[in-house]
Amino acid sequence: MTPIDRIAATNRWRGRPLVEKALLGLGLLALALALPPWPAAPAILVVATLVVTRGAGVPLATWAKILAAPLGFVLTGAATLIVTVGDHGVALAPGGLAAASALTLRATAAIAGLLTLTLTTPATDLVAALRRVGVPAEIVEIALLTHRFLLVAGDTAQSMNAAQAARLGHVDWKRRIRSTGMLAANLLPRTLDRAHRLEQGLAARGWTGASLAVLRPEPPVSIRRLAAILALLVALALFGCLVP
Repeated sequence: MTPIDRIAATNRWRGRPLVEKALLGLGLLALALALPPWPAAPAILVVATLVVTRGAGVPLATWAKILAAPLGFVLTGAATLIVTVGDHGVALAPGGLAAASALTLRATAAIAGLLTLTLTTPATDLVAALRRVGVPAEIVEIALLTHRFLLVAGDTAQSMNAAQAARLGHVDWKRRIRSTGMLAANLLPRTLDRAHRLEQGLAARGWTGASLAVLRPEPPVSIRRLAAILALLVALALFGCLVP
């Protein structure tokens, strides 16, 4: 189980209705994409941080680590806007710094909004919701199988890395590079083999390929909380539009 899945299954908002969490998380995501990056993006980031840490009970350090993970891709993309390559070599692009800053702010706020939903809702709840809204069963099954395959791949990589460390495969940088290469070369075959064995285990228990049934409670939706979430989103929209 990945840290995100573990947090999603154990946070304080685990039992909240999915409608409320989806309205908040997807609403923050939509505002991050629709509003000007300044000052809307910092406000969305602050709201998402308070919701996840104070509301759902996720430690601030854990939230910061999870949020920082995709920022490497964001900063890499933003860096390409700062420079330009022409006949005279590499130079600073006109307006590149402003464009890069806007992109970084908008992307960070959008990621924070999406993580607000991801860190408070297990994947099984999201899959069940997709089925209820009429998403084709094939697409839902592909998404669920991809998620399970990634879990198996992550667990396999952790086991292989621990085995290499126990055999002194990480004592210096040369051995670490060699161990990393061996791990990368053997990860996919071992993951596929483990996934195949899991499939055989399910088949031995009578699984025919249909969706796995998951029991989950259906908490009632609170009109008061929905109204509070809508008021918060409206306030953020007004703040992002009216504040210069």
